[in-house]
Amino acid sequence: MTSDAEIQTALPAFASGNVAVITGGASGIGLAAAKRFAAMGMKTVIADMGGVRLDQARQAVAAIAGDDAVLPIPTDVSEAGEVDRLAELTYGAFGAVSVLMNNAGVGNNPGKPWENRDAWKRLLDINFWGVVHGVEAFAPRMLAAGRPGLIINTGSKQGITTPPGNLAYNVSKAGVKTFTEGLAHALRNEPGSTITAHLLIPGFTYTGLTEGATEKPAGAWTGEQVIDFMPASLRQDDFYILCPDNEVARPMDEKRMAWAIGDIIENRPALSRWHPDHKDAFAAFMNR
Repeated sequence: MTSDAEIQTALPAFASGNVAVITGGASGIGLAAAKRFAAMGMKTVIADMGGVRLDQARQAVAAIAGDDAVLPIPTDVSEAGEVDRLAELTYGAFGAVSVLMNNAGVGNNPGKPWENRDAWKRLLDINFWGVVHGVEAFAPRMLAAGRPGLIINTGSKQGITTPPGNLAYNVSKAGVKTFTEGLAHALRNEPGSTITAHLLIPGFTYTGLTEGATEKPAGAWTGEQVIDFMPASLRQDDFYILCPDNEVARPMDEKRMAWAIGDIIENRPALSRWHPDHKDAFAAFMNR
């Protein structure tokens, strides 16, 4: 694990006393990030739906950094006005933001492409538009401050290889990937910008989105492992922070992703990895 001192030397945005905002910060990867940032001496804003879980997260982070260094703000990221309010309250309480982590997400499966329009819209409003709302509310202020900063958006491997099972989630995370790629390009071409954007791509991670699991599956990482992995990639200025897990190492991820883009290049059927006519070819490709 990269030490906090090494992170702060290489990445001034994480300096003690700086401000970090984490949406979806009351559980899972978001809470792990809030605790790690607090341990670095950062002032930490936890944005999540209000209630017991948010209060428990505040207590956990305050136990690390003190009550004055943590600010819980009930926020529904699907509502642009609430994210604007999050920015107003953050800047009013703590001042300039150096790290924005757009992490809030849900995984409720609304079903087939022609089913449950409202549930589809709700998932996309949180997973995709929540990221957009965060960037809209914070990026202009971060740019205006003229200080080093990071915007980290939480994506998913499912937004890249798009496996069958939860199409709406895949669509939302594919949108986050594409949006964050364009954001990174826009930021590096903005005159005077010292803000960079990064796409966090967790592997199999045990969080509140882990369907049907009452305890951590053996193959899954914890949110803490994801956040422990992230700094080394950020130090290398990686845009794609591609996390392994206890079952899948990077070489396997790379092959799966190469096969997915190969569907276009080779003019195979969509999602050919799961097509019976291409089962043997995929297996042979993975065994090369």
